[in-house]
Amino acid sequence: MRLVSTPRIEFLRGLATEILHNYGLGRQIVAVGGPTGSGRIAFAEDLAEVFDEREHPVFRASLRYFHRSRFAQEAFGPVTPDRDYRHRYDYATLRRVLIDPFKMGVATGFVTQHWDPDRDTWIQPTWQTAPIDAILIVDGDFINRRELNGLWSYSIVLDGAPQSAADRLYEAEVNPRQIASAVVDNSNPAHPRRLLLDSC
Repeated sequence: MRLVSTPRIEFLRGLATEILHNYGLGRQIVAVGGPTGSGRIAFAEDLAEVFDEREHPVFRASLRYFHRSRFAQEAFGPVTPDRDYRHRYDYATLRRVLIDPFKMGVATGFVTQHWDPDRDTWIQPTWQTAPIDAILIVDGDFINRRELNGLWSYSIVLDGAPQSAADRLYEAEVNPRQIASAVVDNSNPAHPRRLLLDSC
């Protein structure tokens, strides 16, 4: 279905065109990161709608649903920004049930949600399959950290000031704007704009 043209949708169409030009074949994963409050979930959802508009198979996932349990996080000590940054998420499970099977490019099933962080309980898996050419859009905190950065075909960072001490640790360790494929000013969600950073 054709989306209503707005400045936001036109911007997202431009991003989708760039992504499909470079990564339109095979199974590709697009990451959307940014600090809390940057609007990354809505941005990822709207970008998925643009791919759907083009009838390019697209799937959505969020790191939010790959938290470790509260009990598992407690094994790493009391609540601190360092624990939050380094041990909130279960990246091994993320790879095992979503990233690796999605990238196989065959009829292997994958799961887009594993753990409910609000109820602190396992989510009954809903297994999905995808055609040979498909996009998976994943949003989340700390999405360009070293354990994850090599997984993404294309990475979008929504610009914004860190909102927590864990965000500041991430920014200091990774500098996500420098390694992202695209940095976007989403401070006005109706009119996002691309930021071209001076690498010098």
